[in-house]
Amino acid sequence: MNSIAGISNGMSISGAVPFIYVTNSGSNTVSLIGTATNKITATVNLESPHFPFKIAITPDVTKVYFTNPIDNAVFVINTSTNSITANVPVGAHPKGVAVGPDGRKVFVTNFFSQNVSVINTVTNMVTATVKVGNFPLGVAVDPDGSKVYVANAGDATVSVIDTATNTVTTTVQVGKRPVGVAVTPK
Repeated sequence: MNSIAGISNGMSISGAVPFIYVTNSGSNTVSLIGTATNKITATVNLESPHFPFKIAITPDVTKVYFTNPIDNAVFVINTSTNSITANVPVGAHPKGVAVGPDGRKVFVTNFFSQNVSVINTVTNMVTATVKVGNFPLGVAVDPDGSKVYVANAGDATVSVIDTATNTVTTTVQVGKRPVGVAVTPK
């Protein structure tokens, strides 16, 4: 069972910000740091080696999603209890994760599957799989949620996904081994 250690006064972060969630792949934990104190306020312990990797938080601060390349899954943390509430199977070796601005979708790059899994945050189920370039790593969502950008390290491209159709509409050639991508606010 996934357990919590070090929760101060039964604290929940729902509605209370800012906090920082940190994936600790070497210790199979996720730490919660309060920015007011810069101290760990909670630790989510994974029961067996899982290698938590990239992480994203829903805009309403109710869920945290982190990739787990070893298990080919994305884990979901409920911020009210700081416990893992779901384990969503995705493609092979998930790396990047981004949440849409409305909090309804999560986008996950699957490095060895060469695709992106789209997760519905209400059901925590994959609703679409989008083929992208070789060895996708970084992922970012446009501020209006209409496009997702994926950095493909294996073929030096960025795939542009239309979120209404879950299809790649454009592929942009960039420099060698792109690993990260970010979108400016509008």
